[in-house]
Amino acid sequence: MRDRAASLGIELALDIAFQCSPDHPWVREHPEWFRRRPDGSIQFAENPPKKYEDIYPLDFETSDPEGLWTALKGVFDHWISEGIRIFRVDNPHTKSFPFWEWCVAELKKEHPDLILLSEAFTRPKVMYRLAKLGFTQSYTYFAWRNTSWELREYLTELTNPPVADFFRPNFWPNTPDILTAYLQTGGRPAFIARLVLAATLSASYGIYGPAFELMENTPREPGSEEYLDSEKYQIRTWDLDRPDSLAPLIGRINRIRRDHPALQRNRNLVFHSTDNETLLCYSKRWEGDTVLCVVNLDPNHTQSGWTGLDLGALGASTDHPFLVHDLLTDNHYLWNGPHNFVKLDPDLPAHVFEVAPRTRTEEDFDYFA
Repeated sequence: MRDRAASLGIELALDIAFQCSPDHPWVREHPEWFRRRPDGSIQFAENPPKKYEDIYPLDFETSDPEGLWTALKGVFDHWISEGIRIFRVDNPHTKSFPFWEWCVAELKKEHPDLILLSEAFTRPKVMYRLAKLGFTQSYTYFAWRNTSWELREYLTELTNPPVADFFRPNFWPNTPDILTAYLQTGGRPAFIARLVLAATLSASYGIYGPAFELMENTPREPGSEEYLDSEKYQIRTWDLDRPDSLAPLIGRINRIRRDHPALQRNRNLVFHSTDNETLLCYSKRWEGDTVLCVVNLDPNHTQSGWTGLDLGALGASTDHPFLVHDLLTDNHYLWNGPHNFVKLDPDLPAHVFEVAPRTRTEEDFDYFA
């Protein structure tokens, strides 16, 4: 699988979950690595309100910390020896912080190219501490930031010091554990809007594949954020060639990201004003590459309004019109000044513009004199 993926230009990532099944050899060989109740039984895992009665969590207050720490690092070492360099680490905030400080430092000393993604949906200070301990990237609260003011406030925090000095966000609109109310009720427009936001606001983003491509939106029960037909509990067969699949759009978005280095950075994000709060307008610029996005956050209605662009942030002049090329539709528009009209309907609720700071005029030709 690893070699076939490599032949296709794909790198595998591995989920690391430090816990054991009841019949794991460590339960028998190292009983001191597990917390026991007064009656001698091993305490099963809990992440309130969820209970995992078939999982034994490891006890980092064990009488043999050196043995446990070495064994856990050995799990990473094994998969690194098999060619894995990217790890999504499950619930690191429920494990020992001194262990992570030691383990991550040792791993990166030996393999500085490792990427460790922290899956810690917890208090911001805890998420930030894990980043300071060495985790390369982190899940975020992006999935639950839906309004323009929420996104502006959150992204301003993430893309500016001091947070931007140590915290690298990874935006996921869904995960195998998270199906937000916005995706449950917003239909196809909600999936498109969240895809564009994740892919253009953050230098790193991801999706829980087929469920997102095919817009799965049925929760386990009302008020739940868990999928009804979750792959955590059953084998699914997906019609990946379904005509309404978002796969072609996802591919186009990924090509745009690859072709535009401005989208591969976090600290160059600038928000622009609009006179309609359901329209979020922002840009990224890097060494002459400028991308401007406008997203309709309302999945149910067409929204329109006027932009209030910071022309300096776009590298555009107040004295000349400039060209914007919509990379999603291939349409071109000639804009002039900060105030330009946009109208986005739910069928395609976003513009992703490449900005040409200045249009050509007759003065640009050699024969003009």
